[in-house]
Amino acid sequence: MDDTKQDEMLQLLRSLNDEVQGLRKRVDMLEANQPKRVISEELVCILSSTIAAYLGVKPRIRQIRLVSSESWAHQGRATIQASHALKR
Repeated sequence: MDDTKQDEMLQLLRSLNDEVQGLRKRVDMLEANQPKRVISEELVCILSSTIAAYLGVKPRIRQIRLVSSESWAHQGRATIQASHALKR
């Protein structure tokens, strides 16, 4: 590879590296500004009571995770699609 091509590649790599560093700083700032989503003790009691009423036994809640609404939408679509018999 001749020197001019090598210099161009090196300059391009440096430029890309600088851009990645800038993006990394932006992501770090945005993540730092995100509010922490805390599940209150009251909500845990409500969930526990609801599950107990549905199942008829007192549940032992080990973990609660907040999921995006997209997960619920995907699961709902999968359930509906699985319940339909496809004609071939």
